[in-house]
Amino acid sequence: MFRTSVRRIATVAPAQSFLRPAALSASSAAYSTAPTAPQPPSAHTIAISRAGGVVDGFVGAIGNTPLIRLRRISEETGCEVLGKAEFANPGGSVKDRAALYVVKDAEERGLLRPGGTVVEGTAGNTGIGLAHVCAARGYKLVIYMPDTQSQGKIDLLRLLGAEVHPVPAVAFDNPMNYNHQAARHADSLDNAVWTNQFDNTANRRAHIETTGPEIWNQTNGKVDAFTCATGTGGTLAGTTRYLKDISGGKVKCFLADPPGSVLHAYISSGGKNLNDRSGSSITEGIGQGRVTDNLQPDIDLLDGSLNIADEKSIEMVYRCLAEEGLYLGASSALNVVAAKEVAQKLGKGHTVVTILCDGAYRYADRLFSRKWLTQKGLIGAVPKELEHHIVLP
Repeated sequence: MFRTSVRRIATVAPAQSFLRPAALSASSAAYSTAPTAPQPPSAHTIAISRAGGVVDGFVGAIGNTPLIRLRRISEETGCEVLGKAEFANPGGSVKDRAALYVVKDAEERGLLRPGGTVVEGTAGNTGIGLAHVCAARGYKLVIYMPDTQSQGKIDLLRLLGAEVHPVPAVAFDNPMNYNHQAARHADSLDNAVWTNQFDNTANRRAHIETTGPEIWNQTNGKVDAFTCATGTGGTLAGTTRYLKDISGGKVKCFLADPPGSVLHAYISSGGKNLNDRSGSSITEGIGQGRVTDNLQPDIDLLDGSLNIADEKSIEMVYRCLAEEGLYLGASSALNVVAAKEVAQKLGKGHTVVTILCDGAYRYADRLFSRKWLTQKGLIGAVPKELEHHIVLP
């Protein structure tokens, strides 16, 4: 991004009426019409600019997101707690990576030819990422999603050019589940592919080839632990695989799980309990009722899991906004809570990395609504001193 410096230009009045009040501070004198020599950019600016260079279109801008030091959480834990700013992807979320890779995989295998159609079952960010990628690569996009999703999500996908089919929300083992309907739709078309984000391991590959290496190099190989939640499993599995391999198993990796997901119980029981799905969560896009094909190859590499209550996630949404200046969604906030707990578990002096999946822009009508927070029994989770951020009725 190029930024131009803005200099205030004084409007000079006629000489007989121009008065300079004595009370003007010395700093005001700096605003002059006289030309000044431009200041040279810092070595850091030059290095980052050269490294970024010029990218090729939308897809070239995916990835290479910054790692943000979470100052307050780092101070509280005595660790370096870092968030991978995936909201900086051009489509606004970590799912841009998976979207690109599932399309690339279909192209590489000859399943998708110019002018073809991509079909996916998605309730959120993967669909948005796919809409951008498909537009950039010249494909049509058809999305099936549960009809429980907000009208805002449907409108956004349609705005981005997708054909959207909201269908009744039913369990995965029901043939009318939105994923199965997406698969049948793709089968009915010529030159079409169901990208199958949950079980298409091109999703996992995206994070083995990009997210993991980025984290390792950004920390100069000094990352001690990684944690994040999982929906499809791609981010957690792919990043874990890379960090475990490159570090010789030294990097500790943990699942962060919301209520209503079976994975925390599954990992905690050593793979014996895949049926404990008690509770529910307000987080979107994470939590799972099964072990996906993306997660399966690497689930045994995990060093443990954490179950994060919605109250903690909501509190962290507000804390990150007020203390870090970060406007994060609930899933990102859950990851920050998990990173804090992992840091506390490991002790001072460690470096812990998590994923800031996306911003709060797509969820603001809920997360900052007094009515919604009250209905969900979460109004008390917002720290009293931060309640002024609840600006929606």
